[in-house]
Parts: sequence; structure tokens; C-alpha cells
Amino acid sequence: MTTPKNSVDNEAIHWDQDISYGQYLDLEPLLACQNPASDQHDELLFIVIHQVSELWIKLCLHEAHAAAQHIAADNLSPAFKMLSRVSRIQEQLIKAWEVLVTMTPADYASFRDSLGQSSGFQSYQYREIEFLLGNKNAKLIEAHRAKPRHYQKLTEALNSPSIYDVVLQLLGRRGFAIPADKIERDWSIPYSPSSEVEAAWMEIYRNSEKHWDLYELAEKLVDVEFNFQRWRFSHMKTVERIIGYRRGTGGSSGVNYLVKALDLQFFPELWSVRTSV
Repeated sequence: MTTPKNSVDNEAIHWDQDISYGQYLDLEPLLACQNPASDQHDELLFIVIHQVSELWIKLCLHEAHAAAQHIAADNLSPAFKMLSRVSRIQEQLIKAWEVLVTMTPADYASFRDSLGQSSGFQSYQYREIEFLLGNKNAKLIEAHRAKPRHYQKLTEALNSPSIYDVVLQLLGRRGFAIPADKIERDWSIPYSPSSEVEAAWMEIYRNSEKHWDLYELAEKLVDVEFNFQRWRFSHMKTVERIIGYRRGTGGSSGVNYLVKALDLQFFPELWSVRTSV
């Protein structure tokens, strides 16, 4: 009886295929993007962590924008999947800090001067996801004015409804008493909490079987904000661990700025309603 060959041996490997793994993923240019400005060992870790995080944020934006479009169309099932995916991506962003904290203050100091004025504060993708989630602040786009393409995109995001604005418009269409100034307003101005909006969420939470899809939507949003706050906290503690309370690169205030950011909320009534349900 003949012994079967390993399944790998039985496969026909076509080296002249139209497209390879590396070609499909553009691996050569991707792996050529890590260019330390110093000869210090730990700078590659710093670069890779931030590049990977930008890729995850890119996917977050892809999913969150699509979710907002589905919510606007009252098509919630696909939005649930997309928001769940955003939450899973956020878990990866949080884990990234756990790798970066293997870097000691001395490790970071060895190449910090090579960063010049570059700062995470200048991440245009991070700013866009904040605007999409509702943290609107027109001053924050000025750091991108020198890059017209990014500046234009952020200006559009600033002046567009956030995902929470889209959700409140949906509640209005479903018959809830959402104030008119919450459904149509200057989208560039930060959202301010409303007792009427909280009352609408109260109705949804107290009668979840009747409003199950809206109840599930609320919890998906809470998951996203909860993980965003976990990400912010991990960022703050990572910076505190590595540079303490010194100013950050690019003139940012470092830990002090990150601590203040922990007080910001995207979906305020989804948190305040929990006290009363």
C-alpha cells in the first residue's frame, strides 16, 4: 500500500501566477516604510506601533462611515456588524500600547530628538475619527492647514453630522420627541446634552423588547465609546510611564492634555440615562 504524500507535496505551486501574496498586499513598499532616523534599536518599535495603529484607524473609519450611512437609511443590521467590528479593532489599538510600554524612558530618550516636531497630535486620521464620533473642535484642524487634501477632508468631517447626530435623526423619524435643534444644527459645534434626548433613550431602555433594534444600537455605541476611553486611558498611562509629565513632541502638553481628554464624552445621554433606568 502506497503511503499518501503530504498534502502540500500534492499541491501544484504555480510560481508564474498573475498575482502573488506579496503583490496583493504591496508588501515591498509597505515594509520599506519603516525608516528610523537614528541608529537606536528601539526606534523601529516606535515606528511600527504607530504605523500599525494608523492602519487600524483607517479600517475604523471605513467601518464607522459605512455604519453611519446604514443608520441614516434605517438599515440597522449591517450597522451592528460594522460597529462591532470597530469595537474589535479598538481592542487591537489598546493592545498596541502594551507592546510600546516595553520601551523604557531611557530607550525613548535615545532617539526622541530624531522625531523633531512630529507628534501624534498631527494624526489626521485620528482627528477624523474623533469628528465622526462627535468630538468637534474647529481649532484642531489648523495643524493640518499646510496639507490641503487632509485639511479639506477634515473640514468636511467637521461640518458633517457625527454618527450620534445621525442616530438622533433616526430617533426623530421613529417618532421620538427629539428637539429640532438636535436634528438640524451647525454640525461643526460640539453636541450639548438634552433632557429630551435622555428621555427618549429612557423609553428605549425601559421598553427594550418594543424598541429592540434601537436598544441594540445604543449598546453598540456604548461599546465604541467605552473602548475609545480605554484606548485614551492606555495612551495616557503609556505616555506617563515613558516620559512622565514632560511636554510632548511638537509642543503638545503630553500627559496633561491626555488626562483632560478622558473627560470628553461622545454620546452623553447614553451614559446619563444609566443612572435613571
